[in-house]
Amino acid sequence: MLAELINKPSRLIAGLMSGTSLDGVDVAIVRIEGKGLESKVELVHYGSTVYDDALRERLKELCSVERSDVAQVCGMNFYMGHVLADATKRVVAQSGLGMDDIDLVSSHGQTIWHIPENDPNDEILIRSTLQIGDLSVIAKETGKPVIGDYRTADMAVGGQGAPLVPYSDYILLRHETKGRIAQNIGGIGNCTAIPAGGRPEQVIAFDTGPGNMLIDQAVYTLSNGARSYDAGGEWAAEGTADNGFIEQMMSHPYFKRPPVKTTGRELFGKAYALDWIGRMQSRGLSDADIVATFTAFTARSIAQSYRDFVLPVMDAEEVFVSGGGAHNQTLLRMLGELLRQQRVTTSDELGISGDAKEAVAFAIFANNTLFGIPNNLPSATGAERPAVMGKLAFPF
Repeated sequence: MLAELINKPSRLIAGLMSGTSLDGVDVAIVRIEGKGLESKVELVHYGSTVYDDALRERLKELCSVERSDVAQVCGMNFYMGHVLADATKRVVAQSGLGMDDIDLVSSHGQTIWHIPENDPNDEILIRSTLQIGDLSVIAKETGKPVIGDYRTADMAVGGQGAPLVPYSDYILLRHETKGRIAQNIGGIGNCTAIPAGGRPEQVIAFDTGPGNMLIDQAVYTLSNGARSYDAGGEWAAEGTADNGFIEQMMSHPYFKRPPVKTTGRELFGKAYALDWIGRMQSRGLSDADIVATFTAFTARSIAQSYRDFVLPVMDAEEVFVSGGGAHNQTLLRMLGELLRQQRVTTSDELGISGDAKEAVAFAIFANNTLFGIPNNLPSATGAERPAVMGKLAFPF
């Protein structure tokens, strides 16, 4: 089976991405010719399956040390396998293709917990990560070989297991004469800075901090569950950001740490958001002001990250935003006002769907895994060496 796939002139791969925003599963059906950094990539179809509120809240509970338990994690691992398989089959059907047309499925999985560095106070809590959505369930349900659980291989060679997308960003966005920054704004924000004509080892990449995570939690909380995100940034546009609170939030030690660095719900999750919402309400901020403040904080954390760790060492002319945050016009406006020396736009301008880009990345990773070619970027993750990431589950 695998030998046949390797010998095909191109492969049709379904890449699955379910991120820290916990909003749903993105599925990108991607045709890939070649391998490695010279891969030729075509997005054939993209679709998304939105998590319902009950599933989203259950997943948030699993991402909480105080409220999670081993039985819930165990059951949800298999349950999410079925969710991911169903999403794959649904999007393939929507595309007009059949599962027989798909060569391979690639799944990131749903992150539950991420420990980017060893805990000095507990020898058991070493650098590690956990993404659920069992690969064997997906393989059996779709009838296709599945590659997934990528981050662990990078961590096994000294990396933080994130960010991984810079490898595909380099393939899709590098330019001979322009320095570019790819900024994904999902639940967490992460950037990939590629110098003009730069080599892979010159790429600077790291998590900038919270992306949509705090905004989404504020909207869900303040609307009493009626809304899960700020569509178009309209609620934030009605309010006024409080600079005092932004300065306080920017004092978090994460923002001063130099790359390599990654983060997630363990630092900027539900508890963090609710704490700041309570503080803002006690100072009389309106709901719109609170959403505006979290939105401005997100923009500020991104821009400050560039000023501290990117722009001092490379020139960047363009910033291409992708992910759910690319639809938040208020966030994009705020980011543009903070980065007046760069042109801030979306990756769609380059013909790269901002919604699909991360799912496309995991299709690229699977293609490399198939050929035994490293698919991490040590300059981004801090790994000691390149590694072939991904584990294989068979459908039979």
